Amino acid sequence: MKNKFLLLVSLLCFSCGGVISSQGTTITDLIGREIIINPGIYKRVCCIGAGALRMYSYIGDINNLSGVEDIDNPSLTNRPKMFDTVARPYFIAYEDVFKTLPSCGVGGPNAQTIETEKILSCNPDIIISEYEDVNNANALQNKIGVPVITIRYGDKGIFDENVSKSLTLLGKIFAKEDRVTELNNFIIDEKQQIISKINNATSDKKVYICGLGNWGTTNHLMTVKNYEPFNICKINNIANDLIKDGIQKIEEEKFISYSENIDIMIIDAAAIKNIKPLYKQNPNMFSTCKAWNNGEVYLQMAYNAYYTNLETSLINTWFNAKVVYQDLFSDLDMNEKTNQITKKFLNKELANEINAYPNSFGGYQKINTATFFDN
Repeated sequence: MKNKFLLLVSLLCFSCGGVISSQGTTITDLIGREIIINPGIYKRVCCIGAGALRMYSYIGDINNLSGVEDIDNPSLTNRPKMFDTVARPYFIAYEDVFKTLPSCGVGGPNAQTIETEKILSCNPDIIISEYEDVNNANALQNKIGVPVITIRYGDKGIFDENVSKSLTLLGKIFAKEDRVTELNNFIIDEKQQIISKINNATSDKKVYICGLGNWGTTNHLMTVKNYEPFNICKINNIANDLIKDGIQKIEEEKFISYSENIDIMIIDAAAIKNIKPLYKQNPNMFSTCKAWNNGEVYLQMAYNAYYTNLETSLINTWFNAKVVYQDLFSDLDMNEKTNQITKKFLNKELANEINAYPNSFGGYQKINTATFFDN
């Protein structure tokens, strides 16, 4: 049974700035909680937990934020900095706004507790959360007296149904239904363009992708079974023989067993900082890898950094298709595609800024295996 938590307070103004009416609209968030909201009235928004601020940035008015987590405030010196060298497009687009806002908590992947007092100090009238614990969400809502809405990403990147559901939910809350329809239709259209371009073409090339896991720990052994961008692009994922779906770490022996059959290797930029020291210790670590020896190793942009960069997930799908079906996608300019997609998601063309980040290494590219990891 869904956990039903109805906040029924008749036009009561709380000291924290919340105004909640019993005559509002009942919505169900992504962890099954029913909450009464008043669509379109919220002017003091706090986003907490990995990915919450990113998702809001696609839909909501950034100027209505009343606070940000420390991890997203570049003006603070004492804050989590593990993502400072990796491109997070929402942060690039709006960091000038984020740095002017007070703290609603530390944030970051190690922040396991909700910092209620800091949230209270930001005087929010609604909270968007990516913390998935029902009891914690209810407790926070009770404590602060404003709606706490939980969103989810799922594990299929931009193509996960939880993404569409979360965007749709935010659209209803902030009276941005037209914007959500535009964005959801754009995602569907981009996916269909890729499918149509590939059409009846097939490829027997075996592809290994790595580096999609957690930013701090991922390396060449972090791969994925049933990777949705590969499914869309009809790419033969060599790791589809694994038992469970999703992103996972394999043993070195398993990677070696794949190596001589890997025609193409795609490395997510998030893994480079961890692969480089391993390569320096053992320059022969890829000596049995067919793709490495044939110069068929490619770099895509960081997919996960404080949860999923959704626009990057979509751009990466285009890049995956271009790498495997080079003749069909020979006219695809990755900078142009990046600008088109970031413009749609964040109203800014960000290819140059993304490419300039240290852990972007200049952007989408074919890696020179003779020199790339020596730098």
